[in-house]
Amino acid sequence: MPELPEVETTRRGLSPLAEGRIIQHMVIRQPKLRWPIPSQIGALANRPITSLRRRGKWLIWDLDKGHLLWHLGMSGSFRAWTDPPPAGPHDHVDLVIQGGHTIRYTDPRRFGALLWADAAPETVPQLARLGPEPLEDGFSGQWLWTQSRPRAIPVKSFIMDGHVVVGVGNIYACESLYDAGIHPKRKAQKVSKTRYQLLANSIVGILSDAIEVGGTSLRDFTVGDGTPGYFGQSLKVYGREGQPCMTPGCHGTIKRVVMAQRSTFYCPCCQT
Repeated sequence: MPELPEVETTRRGLSPLAEGRIIQHMVIRQPKLRWPIPSQIGALANRPITSLRRRGKWLIWDLDKGHLLWHLGMSGSFRAWTDPPPAGPHDHVDLVIQGGHTIRYTDPRRFGALLWADAAPETVPQLARLGPEPLEDGFSGQWLWTQSRPRAIPVKSFIMDGHVVVGVGNIYACESLYDAGIHPKRKAQKVSKTRYQLLANSIVGILSDAIEVGGTSLRDFTVGDGTPGYFGQSLKVYGREGQPCMTPGCHGTIKRVVMAQRSTFYCPCCQT
């Protein structure tokens, strides 16, 4: 599933192809994604794209009036074509740029979304209650500690809650907890303020590193030009069940458990 670095990588790849350009028209082949695509999106024509930004895992396409809100879901991706091939069964939406190219949205599992906002995107229910961005002001160990006080859920579930902080998906939650030395099953309210600061630093550092190298290389993820990300080569715990822990001096072996129907990887020796 694309996480924050993958979505930010996609935004950076698409921005030069979209910002300042004019939408010639939209082609909607599959009007039912996670939610039905609003009918006004199919009627867009001759509308300029003023900016392309990100909120959590949502891509916000600001037009002269109104906003396209795009979510990649589990398996969504974009490709840009100057001469697009015939659409396949999972190619659901084309955004055709005037005098230029076609930006095609593909989503085999159809868990993604394309919505419309007349007013500020932050007023749309799906975005209205999102927590702070981990790479912007407002996110810190103090914030995590304050939000965690009444929470008896596992700390991994806590940092994956989009109302607490946006964009920390399964892979980066595992990696951040490993980097901070915190066991994923430890109750959120039992983590100290000092350790939350370590965890906040780990989240920021790992997400930043992943963005710089283009996100994690997953089977279903490609960036705007179709090339995969490569942060997967740097993963220290995710997907490494049975392999030696990479922490110097630790002789532990990476374990895997299922938490909230997701594979969770950790070192039982150096994560406490």
